[in-house]
Amino acid sequence: MSSTTDPGLKTWIKCGKDTHFPIQNLPYGVFQPKDGGSPRVGVAIGEYVLDLSDLERRGYVSASGKGAASGSDFGADSFMGVLGTGTDQVVFDRPSLNDFMASGPEVWSQTRQAVSALLTGDDPRLKEDREFQAAALYRQEEVELLLPVEVADYTDFYSSKYHAVNVGTIMRGADNALMPNYVHLPIAYHGRAGSIVVSGTPVRRPMGQTKKDEDPAPGFGASRLMDFELEVGCLIGAPSEQGSPVGVPEAPRHIFGMVLVNDWSARDIQKWEYQPLGPFNAKNFATSISPWVVPLEALLPFRCGGPKQDPEPLPYLRSTAPWAVDINLEVWLQGQEMDQPHRICSTNYKHMYWNICQQVAHHTVGGCNLRTGDLLASGTVSGPEPDSYGSMLELAWRGTKPLKLPGGGERKFLEDGDTVILTGWCQGKGYRVGFGECRGTVLPARG
Repeated sequence: MSSTTDPGLKTWIKCGKDTHFPIQNLPYGVFQPKDGGSPRVGVAIGEYVLDLSDLERRGYVSASGKGAASGSDFGADSFMGVLGTGTDQVVFDRPSLNDFMASGPEVWSQTRQAVSALLTGDDPRLKEDREFQAAALYRQEEVELLLPVEVADYTDFYSSKYHAVNVGTIMRGADNALMPNYVHLPIAYHGRAGSIVVSGTPVRRPMGQTKKDEDPAPGFGASRLMDFELEVGCLIGAPSEQGSPVGVPEAPRHIFGMVLVNDWSARDIQKWEYQPLGPFNAKNFATSISPWVVPLEALLPFRCGGPKQDPEPLPYLRSTAPWAVDINLEVWLQGQEMDQPHRICSTNYKHMYWNICQQVAHHTVGGCNLRTGDLLASGTVSGPEPDSYGSMLELAWRGTKPLKLPGGGERKFLEDGDTVILTGWCQGKGYRVGFGECRGTVLPARG
């Protein structure tokens, strides 16, 4: 266990027992003070944001790669020559995390150790200097959280077997629910990096072609069957060379951290367009991600065994280490007619049939290179019970079993004005490592 994830760590900054951002987490994000100033990188701690650009100017953190701290589980030493670090560079006074992410796992661990020491008081400089605190610490309500990364490419997997069986049953019937290739490889499609938005950004209902089964020809108009998809995504930090596959054991050294993902979907547009090449306009209008990126190192204590894979995967996909992650996930819905959000889904990321390392290995096995800022999303995370399904398509079973809401309302699919809130956390002994929220409100279509 890394010293930064020790359950016994305490910070001198006041943190509530249910905070998503204890000393064991230290997620990264990009923020801008509401009273002015440029975007820069920060770390969440309790109700505060620690300005890493200020620490960088003072020399308390550095992307030089020198003096790396011990305790990393990534075997990072071998990366330093490949990544070319070794000279001081500015990475935190930036509008995205990309420069820091590209610096590699040794620098990630070094920085994490330095920040943790400042916040525990092992390094007393921040704790004892009120002027330093005033300059470097912001309350979260004093800042605007921005898109944390410049997304290079976006790949969306289909890695929940429960979800795949549910969708297959709805679309093709129970006897033909799961396609024969599903248990042999992690299925995925390439999404649209340019339409990824940060939590809180409204999402407009898309226009497109749709065709009802009974209609002789398609029509054009606003999607009637708009949906959310509860997902978790990993962000690539260290790149790989084109033509050089990344194996399952090496994959963690390329993964910087994880975020919550809502891959909004227009199910009626999707049904008409997806054959034979898969989703296009049904998916590319918006994908929301959470503003805080939880480092992979913070999630290591919550690794666990995943579902049994039968048949055994081909050798390049075999995972000998447990790389499922025990992340509790919830979806909350608030319509315009509702006084407060209502929880409609509770599930867990550990149900994923294909884990993140297998996804990376399959993504690169043909020679595809990884780039800093790549987002690899899990696909909808669904569990075994009806209230653990991660999409409205499943929860309301394509509209045949409307979802009941407080006050007598119901939903078959999302309505204009609905706000969808995703949240997730790993539960430790006396603390939790959380992602905060990923939220978005559906706006009416244009046109």
